[in-house]
Amino acid sequence: MQGRVLLLNGHTWEPLSVISVPRAINLLLAEKAILVEQTGHFLRTVRDKYPVPSVIALRTYINVPRRQAHWSRRGVLVRDGYTCIYCKVKPGDVVRGKVLNKSDFTVDHIVPKSRNGKDQWGNTACACYACNHRKGDRLPNEAGMRLQWEPKTPRTSYLVIAIGSGMDAWRRYIEY
Repeated sequence: MQGRVLLLNGHTWEPLSVISVPRAINLLLAEKAILVEQTGHFLRTVRDKYPVPSVIALRTYINVPRRQAHWSRRGVLVRDGYTCIYCKVKPGDVVRGKVLNKSDFTVDHIVPKSRNGKDQWGNTACACYACNHRKGDRLPNEAGMRLQWEPKTPRTSYLVIAIGSGMDAWRRYIEY
């Protein structure tokens, strides 16, 4: 049985990991976890049928040390939901008769690299090509542009899960 299941921490329902369906079913059968969301499919045995989980939560809380997410271009795009920090366009929006998709977005350095801007969470954001080109090698205020939100360091658990997911049922359990 293939598939992935979001594993939440007990009591806080904080995302911990993404695990395989067999591992999730083992945790459920051992009564170490509870079923939170299911896929609508079932695993059938000779005697029983079990719902295939999409999200499970541990019955007890486990202490997990906080880790800082490592910066990556893909991480920046995922953190910002492929939404331009300057004009808020996103995939699916129509700009000048063209429907935008994820490949129409890039990572912009708020303080340009030519001015010693670093590849860091607080200095990078998703931008559409038009805004990134308009801003060029300047600071946003020099280009007459304004940030629509403050870029922040995402939680590691959010990035790991968001980059590897694509499952809509998980979104409500993931903090940004």
